[in-house]
Amino acid sequence: MSTSVSFEFFPPNTPVGVDKLKTVVQELGALQPQYFSVTYGAGGSTRDKTLAAVMDIAGAGFDAAPHLSCVGSTRENIAEILATYRERGIRRVVALRGDLPSGTATAGEFRYASELVSFIRQFEKNGQGPDWHIEVAAYPETHPQQRYAARDLQHFADKMRVGADGAITQFFFNPDAYFHFVDEARRLGVTQPITPGIMPFHNYGRIAQFAQRDGIEIPRWVQMKMEGFMDDAASIRAFGLDVVTRLCERLIAGGAPGIHFYTLNQSALTLALCQRLGLGAQA
Repeated sequence: MSTSVSFEFFPPNTPVGVDKLKTVVQELGALQPQYFSVTYGAGGSTRDKTLAAVMDIAGAGFDAAPHLSCVGSTRENIAEILATYRERGIRRVVALRGDLPSGTATAGEFRYASELVSFIRQFEKNGQGPDWHIEVAAYPETHPQQRYAARDLQHFADKMRVGADGAITQFFFNPDAYFHFVDEARRLGVTQPITPGIMPFHNYGRIAQFAQRDGIEIPRWVQMKMEGFMDDAASIRAFGLDVVTRLCERLIAGGAPGIHFYTLNQSALTLALCQRLGLGAQA
């Protein structure tokens, strides 16, 4: 069985960024991915830019999946956004709780992503039937704001139980964390696919900051090697490709249903990884 591939972008802030993303979409689109996803800022701060990026991707002939975060939103807001996407023919969404935007005192009408998934399914019943494909987030190394892994796992199972079609994980570098998480989810009755999210080493310093913020383990030997390369960009790139290639090979061999790449709106490393792994139509 072939391994599916999908790619994540963030909505560009400038006309130059918009043009660059269109090029990246075409380059990665040659691999015939299952879909492209587009992130959504805290409290809907990038709502219009997310919609614009999603429509550009759809206009280029690819399946697009906007992220939709519910913290700080009302049911009316979410219904309006869903109606807009439905009108544009978008049928896939990544449903997230999201983080509170700076200065916001209230969480709005949704506390958890499971409530958003339930609302989307109810929105369908009031409309044209079950026409949404819903992905949700998973955290193999536990959500950074959740102290207890068991409680985090239960929240995940709740999202799947109320109607999610699949899940995409936060990025990680420890395959055992992914396999353990999947095993635990299966014990709670989760049957839907759980796709690993993979972050290529676009910029080691930036990735290390992301990892520290979100409680993601970068193996010490990888840290030491990366830091030892200093400003040697070629060595960092080559070593990073080797590390992520081996990670993906183990995930695929272990039965991962696909690979979801966090591209940071760049194509070179992701294309190189897909070619090494034989992923995609022209890899």
